[in-house]
Amino acid sequence: MDTIVLAYSGGLDSSVALAWLTERYRAKVVAVTMDLGQGRDLADVRERALAIGAVRAHVLDLREEFAKHFVLPALQASARHGGRDVLSTALGRPLIAKHLLEIARIEGAVAVAHASTGTPTGPARLDVLLAARNPSVTVLAPAREWGFTRVEQIEYARQHGIPVAATSGPTPGADTNIWGRSIRGVADDLWQEGLSELFLLTKAAAETPDAAATVELEFATGVPVGINGVALPLVELFSSLDTIAGAHGVGRIETMRSDAGVATREITEAPAAFVLHMAHDALQRVVTPDDLYELTSELGRKYADLVYSGRWFMPTREAIEALVKHVQAKVTGVVRLKFFKGDCRVVGLMSPFIVQGSAASEQAAAEAVHAAEGVLKISI
Repeated sequence: MDTIVLAYSGGLDSSVALAWLTERYRAKVVAVTMDLGQGRDLADVRERALAIGAVRAHVLDLREEFAKHFVLPALQASARHGGRDVLSTALGRPLIAKHLLEIARIEGAVAVAHASTGTPTGPARLDVLLAARNPSVTVLAPAREWGFTRVEQIEYARQHGIPVAATSGPTPGADTNIWGRSIRGVADDLWQEGLSELFLLTKAAAETPDAAATVELEFATGVPVGINGVALPLVELFSSLDTIAGAHGVGRIETMRSDAGVATREITEAPAAFVLHMAHDALQRVVTPDDLYELTSELGRKYADLVYSGRWFMPTREAIEALVKHVQAKVTGVVRLKFFKGDCRVVGLMSPFIVQGSAASEQAAAEAVHAAEGVLKISI
């Protein structure tokens, strides 16, 4: 092989993959680092790739594209896998696949590679996305080829001059972007409680303020556009809401399930995603006819399944988005929420599309209270 384009995060796995691909295939390796909001200095990551042996290292700021073209459609579709998972990691995969293939085209590469560690389902989803986008591409997954144990991987890194962080064994891995932080491998024993020190975005309820905070979120045709009367672009809005809600312990989501027959626990910190889903659902519920709302709810579950399983590049997703976009035309208004000790409630809502004083509006408002699991008060 002449040139391989590698999705490079700067961590141990992708660093070892870079050296291993260069050695195994005697190829030129081009590193691609994509900023989806990891909160790291990616200039250092670029220098690390070049030091290990990459012939070129691209750093792409994709935060705005991720927010507008991947996160926003999922929010508008009310897409949550299993009703809880906000899909922060899964939504990033199609964007990674898209740009990995684009850089490969520019570089004239014969193959692309990723450094997934070989979990039962994770790498397969990225492989599916890459194949769907370009069926002729060769996809390499070094972690599925080299057969290293963790100790052997660390030793390989040391032999090749790759810095290795001190560790006493396997540690939980975290995927972070602007839509949330997903922590895997928290505890092998599901009876054991997750480690509190792993949380970075949200405070424990006991550490939160003793006074509640009230926040008003403004939506325009289904798009969150402002907080407390201040207009903000999506990326800044997500960040601000993470800070406010996280300080009050809002946005911790814990999931226990069987993944390819293996019992697993995953913890997600997603304050902005949690709050925005609740607010958007409440607003959409009162401005949408019952039958249409039920249909969009069903399609939201289907949309989440498509994203989770790596079927983003499918006409089914595009068709769902077309209907969802039609519904968003009336999802305009302001939602007032209250945060207190990890709890988030809808406490007020107004929209120009609510018919004031009508029986239908009052019924819709009552149903929105139930759907948002909060207290809803419409100011007339």
